[in-house]
Amino acid sequence: MLRIVVVGLLLISSSAFSATFSGVVEGKKGEPIADAIVSLMPANRDHLPATGSIIPDAKMDQIDKQYVPYDLPVRLGTQVRFPNKDNIKHHVYSFSPAKRFELKLYAGVNAKPIMFDKAGVVALGCNIHDWMLGYIYVLETPFFAKTDKDGRLQINDLPNDHYVASVWHPRIRGKVKKHDQRISLQEVDAGSATFSIKLKRERRKRRTPDFEEEVY
Repeated sequence: MLRIVVVGLLLISSSAFSATFSGVVEGKKGEPIADAIVSLMPANRDHLPATGSIIPDAKMDQIDKQYVPYDLPVRLGTQVRFPNKDNIKHHVYSFSPAKRFELKLYAGVNAKPIMFDKAGVVALGCNIHDWMLGYIYVLETPFFAKTDKDGRLQINDLPNDHYVASVWHPRIRGKVKKHDQRISLQEVDAGSATFSIKLKRERRKRRTPDFEEEVY
């Protein structure tokens, strides 16, 4: 399900491919929010850099019966690998409209990479371990970054242009409709901004205790 908050136009005034954007994402009480993905879309989409024939692949690990990272931003056309670093097998799948696929029971790093060729949010599950939940956020723009534990991020090498800045998080509040929420840029100064969002409660299921571990 795609939930994007459009926050406004941002002018990066610098020479081509030399500007840097710094952002902070926080909750309504000012608390830092980790794992938020901020993207910058050129206001004129004709200014989007070409995808090119080769995009470096990305990786969604399976470690200690969890998806790592929790959410992974990639550009449209990226191949994502799903290495299983546990000593048991996993069965990765998604029913999301942006990408429906499954990698049946496997271990190790031999599963074939998956090409993500449609923009949107892809929710991941595991048929064996129902508490495993992860997300791949497929973006049309190459200009994006994810917040750290302090709610901070940085996007480098930006062309001189106007941008629409958007923020997304797996638990962001809002209707399931693109561009349905609007928040104001609280600070815009030499390529920086603060974003304020609301999150839903954590609903991820917790993993079973180690003594209940299945071996396949």
